[in-house]
Amino acid sequence: MNYSSPYKAPTLTVDAVIFQLIGEQLHVLLTKRSDEPFKGDWALPGGYCAEGSTTLEALAMVTKRKVGLDLDNDLNYLEQLYTFDTVARDPRGHAVSVTYVGCGRAIELVQATQEVAWHPVDTLPNLAYDHESIIHYARERLAAKLTYTNAAKGLLEKKFTLSQLQSTYEAVMGRLLDKRNFRKKFLSLGLIHETPDMWREGAHRPAKLYAFNNDNLEALSRSFD
Repeated sequence: MNYSSPYKAPTLTVDAVIFQLIGEQLHVLLTKRSDEPFKGDWALPGGYCAEGSTTLEALAMVTKRKVGLDLDNDLNYLEQLYTFDTVARDPRGHAVSVTYVGCGRAIELVQATQEVAWHPVDTLPNLAYDHESIIHYARERLAAKLTYTNAAKGLLEKKFTLSQLQSTYEAVMGRLLDKRNFRKKFLSLGLIHETPDMWREGAHRPAKLYAFNNDNLEALSRSFD
């Protein structure tokens, strides 16, 4: 007796939600689709995961080829975000996306083969697939990370002022924070140290520069909030 039945595996894809600050706004990297479906709409950088490649290896190849992004050298922070597997997310058929979220600073894209641009997360253009909800989810995850890790380092220069640190938190969280309370809380966490250097810009009073104690992702003993 033959118990075999037809089986068709879903397509496995990878996508990247890459954030950086431009000015004091949080931006996400998008690429414009040149083919159907969703031709002319913007989308997260992504592609297929071929047999024999891990999802991270596939993502590294896709982002390098399509948008000129080097995961190892351009990002200060990268982690797997979530696996999105809603059956109807791709009109061509069932596609499962293993999505990563990353952060960088002053990223320079070179040798991109597709049209790419940075877009403010608060004013996104028309997006393909379920990428708008993925971006919102990634921002929420990053905002949560800021409350119990040093993940803000991914968006900052090696040395930064307390004002720049607060602006980073505000950009990711999408709300203003009280200056006095923010500084008191953050300095009490022991995540950063004062450097001998100063920030000088125009006629403004010089400000102290700080740096994170640890270059690696570090969890706090208690929540920032």
